[in-house]
Amino acid sequence: MKKRIRLLFCLGLTVLAAASGVLAQGLTVSGRVTGPDGNALPGVSVILKNTQRGTTTNAEGRYSFPNVSTENGAAVLTFSFIGYVSQDVTVGNRSTIDLTLQSDDRSLNEVVVVGYGTQRKIETTGAIASVKAADLVQTPVANVAQGLQSRVAGVQVNQNTGAPGGNVSVRIRGTNSINGSSEPLYVVDGIQISNSGGINDVSPLSTINPNDIESVEILKDASASAIYGSRAANGVVLITTKRGKTGATRVTLDSYYGVQKVNKTLPVLNAAQFAQLENEVFKNNFYPNPSSLGEGTNWQNLIFREAPIQNHQLSINGGNEKTQLALSASYFNQDGIIINSAFKRYSYRLNVDHRVSERLKVGTSILGSYAINSGITTGSETIGDAGVVTASILGAAIGAPPTLVPYRADGTIFPFGEQAGGQYREVTNPLNFASVLNRNAIKRTLINLYADFTILKGLTYRASFNTDLQSSLRDGYSPRSIVNKADLNDNSGSGFKVNNNGLALLHESILTYSTLFAQHHSFKATAVVASQSEDNNSNQINATGFPNDATQNEALQLALTRTITSSRSRTRLDSYLARINYGYKDKYFLDLTARVDGSSRFGANNKYGLFPAISGAWRIIEEPFAKNISWLSDLKLRASYGITGNAGGLNPYQSLATVSASGSDYNINHTFATGINPSGIANPDLRWEKSTQADIGLDISLLNNRISVIVDAYQKTTKDLLYVKGLPLSSGYGTITGNFASLENKGLEFAVNARILDGPLKWNVSGNMTMNRNKVLDLDGGTTQERFITAYSVLKVGQPLGVFKTYVFDGINQTGEAILPGYDGRLGGLKVKDINGDGTISAADQVITGNPNPKFIYGFSTNLSFKGFDLNMFLSGSQGNDIYNASRLSFEMPLGQRNQLAGLANRWSATNPSNQYVSGFQAGRLPVTSQVVEDGSYLRCKNLTLGYTLPRIKGLQQIRVYVSTNNLFTITKYSGFDPEVNTYAGSNTAIGIDNLVYPQAKSFLGGLQVTF
Repeated sequence: MKKRIRLLFCLGLTVLAAASGVLAQGLTVSGRVTGPDGNALPGVSVILKNTQRGTTTNAEGRYSFPNVSTENGAAVLTFSFIGYVSQDVTVGNRSTIDLTLQSDDRSLNEVVVVGYGTQRKIETTGAIASVKAADLVQTPVANVAQGLQSRVAGVQVNQNTGAPGGNVSVRIRGTNSINGSSEPLYVVDGIQISNSGGINDVSPLSTINPNDIESVEILKDASASAIYGSRAANGVVLITTKRGKTGATRVTLDSYYGVQKVNKTLPVLNAAQFAQLENEVFKNNFYPNPSSLGEGTNWQNLIFREAPIQNHQLSINGGNEKTQLALSASYFNQDGIIINSAFKRYSYRLNVDHRVSERLKVGTSILGSYAINSGITTGSETIGDAGVVTASILGAAIGAPPTLVPYRADGTIFPFGEQAGGQYREVTNPLNFASVLNRNAIKRTLINLYADFTILKGLTYRASFNTDLQSSLRDGYSPRSIVNKADLNDNSGSGFKVNNNGLALLHESILTYSTLFAQHHSFKATAVVASQSEDNNSNQINATGFPNDATQNEALQLALTRTITSSRSRTRLDSYLARINYGYKDKYFLDLTARVDGSSRFGANNKYGLFPAISGAWRIIEEPFAKNISWLSDLKLRASYGITGNAGGLNPYQSLATVSASGSDYNINHTFATGINPSGIANPDLRWEKSTQADIGLDISLLNNRISVIVDAYQKTTKDLLYVKGLPLSSGYGTITGNFASLENKGLEFAVNARILDGPLKWNVSGNMTMNRNKVLDLDGGTTQERFITAYSVLKVGQPLGVFKTYVFDGINQTGEAILPGYDGRLGGLKVKDINGDGTISAADQVITGNPNPKFIYGFSTNLSFKGFDLNMFLSGSQGNDIYNASRLSFEMPLGQRNQLAGLANRWSATNPSNQYVSGFQAGRLPVTSQVVEDGSYLRCKNLTLGYTLPRIKGLQQIRVYVSTNNLFTITKYSGFDPEVNTYAGSNTAIGIDNLVYPQAKSFLGGLQVTF
């Protein structure tokens, strides 16, 4: 009996042990997640609360979560998905949990990034616009600013050049300066950077991978941007990169590959037509039988190519409640559509956040990149005759005689001076430009370290340390092999090396107090003390006269002549700022901001500046009379006023008396000495440019937030603008830079978003339009009313910036007509209008003939999705702006030796009395007329993408494949390569000018996105 009892006892222990094992293993919980319409939601995150374990739903919305402990019934699953309200569900003893997530139409808790913190969207009183990460990278861009184009009302983005890695100009609510910068301030994870540079420069924003960006907020009005003081007059762009999230670790591969090609080429005379024109111009028979030459060489076909573009990124995201990590590495490579141009970037990102304790959190953001830009000269900023225009590859390709050939029999480039008996020695073979080394290798690292400490309930302190470390090496070499043999001399072959190094350090101490009191009142105060320094240095060596091309610029000591230059500069900015945010019942909001900046750039009498702002908002929807309007979801009225500054136009030491080397040596007692002379007059009153801006806005949401409308009206007056003023010769200086000028911008902004269909077929559309008007109010205290910036664009008080002032084209001088004395006074020559009626053509007959500023700019996007398929289209446009097509002045001027545009086949002759194109002639120049001022309006399909998300595959969370095309079509009347153009890049005054800038490409690509 005892044995049986022992046996039963052992069996009981065995059963209990087995049961214990089952309990330890836990339940497998499964189910299906749907939206409010009953459709499956794929990709929903399912996380076991307080653990790192998680999974996601498949294409049918189903999930399976094994080993969920049911001990004490405390297990909780968290279901979350973008655009839906997250839900926590207690498991208990259930093995099946089906769930319906509700759409997050409630915008009350939506958060936006503002300067030095965040706010609920309903609390914002200023003009702040947000752009989602998905919209930024919808088109394959190398530059985050490119992704903003036509996405935000009030923001004008000009792709100044289509060159890989090329520069981009951004204007927020118009141009705000004359000689200073009008580019906004960019803040990347707290690190402040600026974008500027010429048409052939590499944009500093190209060193940041757009795929690493989580969101972008644009601070447009003074109340939003005054928190950045003397750097905020042009607006602020806040860029937040992706950070780690609590939950299961996700590994994502994002990759695409495509090809690019030029949208159009310019029609030019063929060889037979060119030869006939040459015979007419030089009145000889250099080409005995022009018609036998046929088409000849197509030089544009030789410089343009189909070019690949590719991007590959691997990212890892995950973490637990204490530590979150986001890590990515990417490779971007874009060959240009013009030979020998390319941009390549290697980049990485590491974001780590770690909670040390309940009161202390630390973290870091590190963005590193190495970019290599192989550039090629386009868009000369010197405007002149064809000799100047052809000093770049596009101009050379249009002007190159089609009767000549590109290569010798051995395949080497054939200089034009060695062909046709030296007839075309002054013309350059376009392939020469592709043989010139012009490479810029840029290393950049952005580092942010922070610590957040909770002092008391509601009171936190944040210490932030930021570093922007960059260096670049520019290599250049022009070989001897492309020089005509007859022109080779001791200076043939030239090279250079330029080293640039920059270090920017920024420390910010941020104290924030936030509280709720008396149930309905919210209060938040922010105080910041910041100190920033920038150190830059450069070293350059130029050399000419190489024995051969074997070493290019890697042995500059071989050259006969060498020159060395170096420079160093340092600036410092100390800042103190405070902000108060007050809200009552989520109905009334008031924000007060003040910042004091002290800068070493300013004059001794103006080291410090104060930048205050005030704004308020009234959420009318919270009023009883509005709550009963069923179709009205939200209604908010905003108003703001403030002052911001612009120190971007002040170079270091510009307020001080300066001296410089004369640039030449003096022979003193048979000894050469370098002369040093005064170069700048002191101006202790030099200060920041100051913008005063008033804004009123209305935010409307309709039909349960399915439609949202944002309207803003603003007026901005910028005073104390930097302007170069002439001085009497008796002063010993020609000019002085001071705060003399002023201008005005005012405009309207409209933005609409609509969720049209929400069922199995989803359809969202959005659009925006901006109308901005600027006007010069003063140049130098009333002394100067008008000043030519170029030979055809002026600054004129009472007019917009950069308007074109030319003669008015009036046809061609015909047989029997009276020819007025003045420009091109010959039969078959160009005729202009005698505006003042004095019978003579003179400068007094020039009038305003064009305005490069658009009447309005706009953007439109539409997104469709159905059962795994998605179709997206994005359009952008500009209306009412004029372009000065400078190249036409050269290539419709038949002086000989250079090819012309195809229209010159219809030039004037005794038997062909054309009233548009002049006859061929030697010497002389055509007057600058309205004939080359063209309508630059356009509508462009920036992107069209078709994608498909595959049904879930075991081991993979999501697979999406897509095909995409960019710049698919452009509707425009403009005759040049591209209507989106500006030869002078970031200039504020010489705008809307096309001198053969690198055109944008049309691209076709395919992509793959995989999440593990």
